Amino acid sequence: MAHYVNLSSRELVTACAGSKDERAWVEFIRRFQLVIAAAVLRTARQWGEPSRAQLDDLTQDTYLKLCENDSRLLRSFQPRHEDSIYGFLKVVAANVVHDHFKSARAAKRGAGQTEAIREAAQIDPKTTVSDSFEAVSQRIQLEQIDKILRQVAAGKDQERNRTIFWLRHRQGLTASEIASIPSIGLTTEGVESVLMRLAIMIRGHLISSTPHRDVKVLNRQNRSNRLGT
Repeated sequence: MAHYVNLSSRELVTACAGSKDERAWVEFIRRFQLVIAAAVLRTARQWGEPSRAQLDDLTQDTYLKLCENDSRLLRSFQPRHEDSIYGFLKVVAANVVHDHFKSARAAKRGAGQTEAIREAAQIDPKTTVSDSFEAVSQRIQLEQIDKILRQVAAGKDQERNRTIFWLRHRQGLTASEIASIPSIGLTTEGVESVLMRLAIMIRGHLISSTPHRDVKVLNRQNRSNRLGT
């Protein structure tokens, strides 16, 4: 298991796509579970207010989609950078959810099968990532913030708190949406508290690591912003 924990995301996807090694899939689920669950939640809420049981079923359906036809989707996936897999998994999860509700709606109306959308067009990696300069710059900034998070959010809840932070600032989920994910185990107020505490700690770290002269400039800018000048 330790071997797979040390793999990059790209290497882990290759390992899962190329074999049925249970240990590789255990690490895949550990690493990407919340990304998939968050995408399922956000997409399902476009169709109504799903139950937790329904969300769990849709999450499992997403894994089945990834595994079907000897993991064809993962084998055909061509990442452009290390983080491409996150966008790819969100698209796969969203498609699974949309297909589920479209089929359910069609069955209720007696319309038979819904019109299929070409899978290749739905899950085209080109539509999930951007290689623009702005995207690369943002990725570097996110990596720097994550390093700070690992320093200031140490403790038994470090991974959970880092996950909450990135679900909010990378995936765009609200506090209530994050709290709706069963594995988080917090109320909306609890999630908000974690986010505020992390923001304060990150700001404190940035200030303490900024040269004294730059801190003065930063403080002047903050005062000017408050005065509206």
